[in-house]
Amino acid sequence: MSPENDKRALLGQLRIDRSEAAPAAGAGRPRWLIAALGVLAVVLAGGLWLRLSHAAQPTVHTARAQPLAAGAAGASVLDATGYVTARREATVSAQITGTLTAVLIEEGDHVKEGQVLGRLDDTAQRAALAQAEAQLHSAQAVLDENLAQLAQSRRDVKRDEDLVGRKLVSEQAVEQARTQVETQTAALAAQRRQIELAAANLRAAQVQLDYCTVRAPFTGVVIAKAAQVGEIVSPFSAGGGFTRTGIGTLVDMDSLEIEVDVNEAYINRVEPGQKVESVLNAYPDWRIPSHVIAIIPTADRSKATVKVRIALEVKDDRIVPDMGVRVSFLEQGQRAAAAAGQPAAQGVLLPGAALRKDGNQDVVFVLQDGRARRRAVQLGGGGGGGLRQVLTGVRPGEVVIIDAPADLADGAAVSESRS
Repeated sequence: MSPENDKRALLGQLRIDRSEAAPAAGAGRPRWLIAALGVLAVVLAGGLWLRLSHAAQPTVHTARAQPLAAGAAGASVLDATGYVTARREATVSAQITGTLTAVLIEEGDHVKEGQVLGRLDDTAQRAALAQAEAQLHSAQAVLDENLAQLAQSRRDVKRDEDLVGRKLVSEQAVEQARTQVETQTAALAAQRRQIELAAANLRAAQVQLDYCTVRAPFTGVVIAKAAQVGEIVSPFSAGGGFTRTGIGTLVDMDSLEIEVDVNEAYINRVEPGQKVESVLNAYPDWRIPSHVIAIIPTADRSKATVKVRIALEVKDDRIVPDMGVRVSFLEQGQRAAAAAGQPAAQGVLLPGAALRKDGNQDVVFVLQDGRARRRAVQLGGGGGGGLRQVLTGVRPGEVVIIDAPADLADGAAVSESRS
């Protein structure tokens, strides 16, 4: 064999057969690709399921049940909210229609009873008063004239009676003189009645003049100024918006009290004279001693509440009408027991927002292992600051749900808010 043929034989042995390698490589690639796609699909499905499962869980706010502190038992039997109201409030107006010539008040002014708040144009009233005074003076002058004539007539009668005895005048002359006296006496009485009428007209004119001066009906604080100089005020509504019915609003700060709406399901816990602790929203650290004045004997059908009036035992300039206030109705019996050194009631303190009414039963939702567990509870008093005493159903340290969704069911999965 020639050297050239030997080289060709060696090159033939080193050449790779492509026809056998290509099918093997083509068969492995599809199996790897299918396996990778399957793993990816499983991962995506699992993530989607976790996301949907988490999205279905409502996020709730929670609080931890606090053990009842010593001496806190019976601090209150009920908490409610309301507003400061003025029992004595008046829109001050003139008693006649007229044009304002002076307004002497501003918002925030303290005024005394009888103090002048404004004045109306009194030109016509002063003219009427002057006319009434002139009529009274005229009537008095006529009375003086009648008195003088009557005195003269009585002297004439006496003189004629002396002369008739001496036969110097006739009996008829004496009778005429006596008749004259009686006539003038009657005229004198009538004139006195005219004087009384003139005096009454003078008093009426004086009253009309006094109506032009607007005075404070009681001691208080001006909370609104409703009219300006030059405007017409009237005790009647004239319509059209051009006539004011008052010049300002006055409030007697000593008549301030609290009105709260109590759920009719709890009104049996309130009684007249009951001690109350009031906290203004504007001053949350200031606890004002108060007491129940009365329970208004009617219910609001739309809200299922009963209105309760509460008296403030402390007067302070910081208390103003329409302020929001929270009140705690205190249970005197439990407070007396605590003061006597008796054992404190058992239980825990929960925010009032954790409680829910289910028919006639009070319930809460306790968070356990990511699920809401419904618990029936028995309420006691309260700890103030919106807390309520729960005697049974919740143990100290357990986590309860605040403002639970209305459709939250027992055993539902929930997500706790971390804010």
